[in-house]
Amino acid sequence: MMRGMGGLSVAILLAMATASCQTEDKSPQPRFTSNRHGPATTSAQNKAGHFIEFRSRYALTYGHTYVVFGRADENGKMIDPEVAGLAPASPDAGPYVLGHFVPVPATTGATDGDLEEQYRSASWRVMLSDAEYADVVAFIRKQQASSHLWQATVDNCNAWVGNIAKHMGYKVPGIWLRPQQFITELREINAA
Repeated sequence: MMRGMGGLSVAILLAMATASCQTEDKSPQPRFTSNRHGPATTSAQNKAGHFIEFRSRYALTYGHTYVVFGRADENGKMIDPEVAGLAPASPDAGPYVLGHFVPVPATTGATDGDLEEQYRSASWRVMLSDAEYADVVAFIRKQQASSHLWQATVDNCNAWVGNIAKHMGYKVPGIWLRPQQFITELREINAA
């Protein structure tokens, strides 16, 4: 009985991961900016100050979700941005594929293409006060220190970024969405 249940659990997790990858990404979505509790707009609300940007990018597979944070100048241009997210620790495909079945070692920093504009598929920038920024950066650092494994169906990049959003008091969509869809829905359910 236990052997059958284990196989069923694996089959269910694999089906959920596969189902999340069945949609296709859209063309890059407009950039949206809001203050901590204000509506998101595509207009130039890019003011100077601290920010966190929830972001997704295209990749050879279904993409990647991560955050970019730091300061912006008066034109909204990032000044020395930092990147955080959860991904397999190896650039090789083997651990990535294996991570769809079992946990694999993870990295929580920048990955290839994260700050390259041509790969950005969706983003939502939230402008923060100094105190809000200090709080969210402390949470990101704590999460980076405790995140050692990546697994596509449980400990994936959406779940990791979702934890940051939850810490900030935001509602979070399901973690099995494609990254572009995850970021778009995160913005839509919180900045309406």
